[in-house]
Amino acid sequence: MPNFRAVRPAPPGVPAACRDRLVEVDRLEWRIGDGGDPAALAADFRARHLAEGDAGGHASADGAVCGVAVLVSAAAGAVMVGGAIGAPSPVPAVPDLALVAYVHGPAREAAPPGPFTVGPWEASWSGADHAAAVSAVQEAIGRGDVYVANVVGHRRARWSGDPAAIARAASTVAGASWGGVLAGDDWLVASGSPECFLTADRSAAATHPIKGTAPATEDGRAALLASVKERAEHVMIVDLERNDLAQVAAPGTVEVKDLFHIGRWADLWQAESTVTADLAPGTGFADLLRAMCPPGSVTGAPKLAVLDLVGGIEPVGRGPAMGAFGFLTGHETRLGVTIRTVALDAEHAHIWSGGGITWRSDPEAEVAEAEAKAAGVAAVLR
Repeated sequence: MPNFRAVRPAPPGVPAACRDRLVEVDRLEWRIGDGGDPAALAADFRARHLAEGDAGGHASADGAVCGVAVLVSAAAGAVMVGGAIGAPSPVPAVPDLALVAYVHGPAREAAPPGPFTVGPWEASWSGADHAAAVSAVQEAIGRGDVYVANVVGHRRARWSGDPAAIARAASTVAGASWGGVLAGDDWLVASGSPECFLTADRSAAATHPIKGTAPATEDGRAALLASVKERAEHVMIVDLERNDLAQVAAPGTVEVKDLFHIGRWADLWQAESTVTADLAPGTGFADLLRAMCPPGSVTGAPKLAVLDLVGGIEPVGRGPAMGAFGFLTGHETRLGVTIRTVALDAEHAHIWSGGGITWRSDPEAEVAEAEAKAAGVAAVLR
């Protein structure tokens, strides 16, 4: 069995003062079927370890917890909102909810990465099956069941070698501003995500949905900016995120900023927007999770209808992908979306990729887009 626990944790959003000094003191792992409300479990764990208003990210003489890493799977997010959870995860070793509390220890330098190998990738469905799923979503759009829906595929490959080296490669790819690593006894998740899911303090919150992808060339940028399909898909998700934030916002405070801003991840251009709101008094962490999970940019609209639709289309579950991953302090929540994410169990590396489907989508183009996203992750594991 690989020694996953020896891999240094580096959750997204961790303050610079904590990085390289995290020492685990407590952990919660929850899986579908365990019972209970994952949003309440997460909020209780946070409250147990972090004093409200504690800024975190500081050295503490009395050994107080500096922060809590949190990983929320797509299925756990669905449970939080009463939605369909989809097919079983292809990597059941990874929990659907993981929270790890840390104190500061002495600063540690990372060990030099060792060698690793990742074998040929085996997809959970064929390109033809993926294209048929796109067409099925378009039929649902035609019936008025949904407006836009993400369809996600999965692939796996055998791996061997140093899991820390795989984690480092996957989480530090160019553009991975929300990259990070977390591990358990028999699992590891390494995200190279460029997407911020949720930042919040006691008074305000923001989300930064990414929707719209093109090759990172000048022609690709021009095509993305000119695409009616990509812009329509993006605006529908921005509207969904506005509605999600409105559930916990003070009335009249939800705003959209920097609509359809173009950024780069590895060899792809992606369109991003910012949605902000002032929080209603008394809003807690469980309220935020129930309002925002699973992330709208990798779900679709209406969210519950999409969860029901894609749960019957996708052949395997999304596991830790298309969920939330980040770091909590007593006063701040910082979560990324687990796109461009690798999960390891004892034998296989797992990756997921997909895209948003609209009435204007071309099934073959959607398959190619998902392949390009998966290729970007696979490339760093060669």
